[in-house]
Amino acid sequence: MQSKIIPRRDLDFLLYEWLNVESLTQRERFADHTRETFNAALDTCEQIATDLFAPHNKKSDQNEPHFDGETVHIIPEVKTALKAFCDAGLMAAGQDFELGGMQLPCVVEKAGFAYFKGANVGTSSYPFLTIGNANTLMKCGTPEQIALFAKPMLEGRYFGTMCLSEPQAGSSLSDIVTRAEAQPDGSYRLTGNKMWISAGEHELSENIVHLVLAKVPDESGKLIPGVKGISLFIVPKKLVHPDGSLGERNDVVLAGLNHKMGYRGTTNCLLNFGEGKFTPGGKAGAIGYLVGTLHKGLANMFHMMNEARIGVGLGAVMLGYTGYLHSLDYARNRPQGRNPQAKDPATPQLPIIQHTDVKRMLLAQKSYVEGGLALTLYCARLVDEERSGSTAQARAQALLLLDILTPIAKSWPSQWCLEANNLAIQVHGGYGYTREYNVEQFYRDNRLNPIHEGTHGIQGLDLLGRKVVMQDGAAMRALALEIQQTINSAAAQPDLADYAQSLNAVLQRLGFVTQRLYSSGDLNVTLANASIYLEAFGHMVMAWVWLEQALLSLNKGASHDANFYAGKLQACKYFYQHELIKVHPQLDLLASLDTTSLDMQDAWF
Repeated sequence: MQSKIIPRRDLDFLLYEWLNVESLTQRERFADHTRETFNAALDTCEQIATDLFAPHNKKSDQNEPHFDGETVHIIPEVKTALKAFCDAGLMAAGQDFELGGMQLPCVVEKAGFAYFKGANVGTSSYPFLTIGNANTLMKCGTPEQIALFAKPMLEGRYFGTMCLSEPQAGSSLSDIVTRAEAQPDGSYRLTGNKMWISAGEHELSENIVHLVLAKVPDESGKLIPGVKGISLFIVPKKLVHPDGSLGERNDVVLAGLNHKMGYRGTTNCLLNFGEGKFTPGGKAGAIGYLVGTLHKGLANMFHMMNEARIGVGLGAVMLGYTGYLHSLDYARNRPQGRNPQAKDPATPQLPIIQHTDVKRMLLAQKSYVEGGLALTLYCARLVDEERSGSTAQARAQALLLLDILTPIAKSWPSQWCLEANNLAIQVHGGYGYTREYNVEQFYRDNRLNPIHEGTHGIQGLDLLGRKVVMQDGAAMRALALEIQQTINSAAAQPDLADYAQSLNAVLQRLGFVTQRLYSSGDLNVTLANASIYLEAFGHMVMAWVWLEQALLSLNKGASHDANFYAGKLQACKYFYQHELIKVHPQLDLLASLDTTSLDMQDAWF
């Protein structure tokens, strides 16, 4: 029976036929691995996700965590599933053998984690955040911080969070006001509030390690305005002694749970730091420990934020993917209606997958979710190249590509794999929006992802305002070179030559439009339609990803997997015929330097 989380055949295609993951075993870091060990890790992920994560997905949605004023209560299946995840060593899957890790390539680790995202995005949020937290400390923390906080997280004994937003600041991190006062012993005392903190309070682990952005006051006692004053701190729920044993409760308290439309299995918290409910060391104030350099907190936190952005994109893909597979199964098994030319009502009804409009909706979903998975795994493969590439040039090139693709990897799946969920509901008809079927929950869960880790608009500002012009356009040129190489290969194939021509036209126009936007001399005008730019750019990238897949699928009609490859080619055709053409009106709008939204006044609404 085919999995309704990810078809293993698609995963094998992306990992072994496209991304050439086996070649990584020739590198020293991965020399102990083979395709067999990679597959064994993926098998473990699939089994645990299928047996322990997926079965309680609906139950945790319908019985979300609740707070009785003292304790957060979560259905017991969550802890059981997370224990199996940790016992299998998956929290440290990408870490060194010496740390108890599997030393897997990032691309294999993320492919394995995709199973958990698709099976139960709420429960998988706890290890997702913990892994990102631990990775940040491994990069930025001291040896003592790594030993006391990161290693217990990698062992699955502690879980972690990221605490950025505040009620009054939202995404505007320059406006945070949480204070961190230096103490004589080198620690800090934090006071303030953090909002929208996923996994911020629970009883699922021995301890919770919060990574908190806060500002250290200057000599006058005032907070430094803007992002330059931000520092990063470890604030554990329970203090940890130098020998690793747990101490007293820290002064960080759950003020209440937020109740979202999706991700209901993940606690989402308003946390109060330093309100005095607990008095560690005999006084109020949450004890924290500086991570890295003072006033460099945002740069350090970006390690976790960038990892989380790609992770959010992967989560969006997987919610779209599982929704697609559910609707595909439904369409194959639901008889309804007849062929338009069949006039006799006594003839048998057709499975709805035979209806053209249903095939259209399924094909659209296929193009979004299989393309989105390819993109996010490509980004993970870039992480491996940046870390272990054979030359400095290869590593630098991978980092440039990763920088410019990160806002796309977060935003494109969040928009279009959500649309896949929308179509999955439509395929189910009236059943689709009933709670008896899973697809309505997938939509609600996925609707959060266009906001998680920076809204659609913020990703657009990042792409157009920073990434395409960084290092005098170096990242843009690096990506254009990769796309051009694919275009050249496809142009030599008669069946793909038209696609190559279409993609080349978009690539050239996007370069021109980017220059045109910056010719305005007014950054407000340049960025006025940054979200449109993001969408056009994202569709260009996805067209490239699909052309890459089509090149591998061409001339495979005689293979035993002929239907698989034919499906890839048809999805590529759909994307070029139905999706890429949407980019040209967007580029027209951008080239016009339209200021309709910019010029709108509050009073006119």
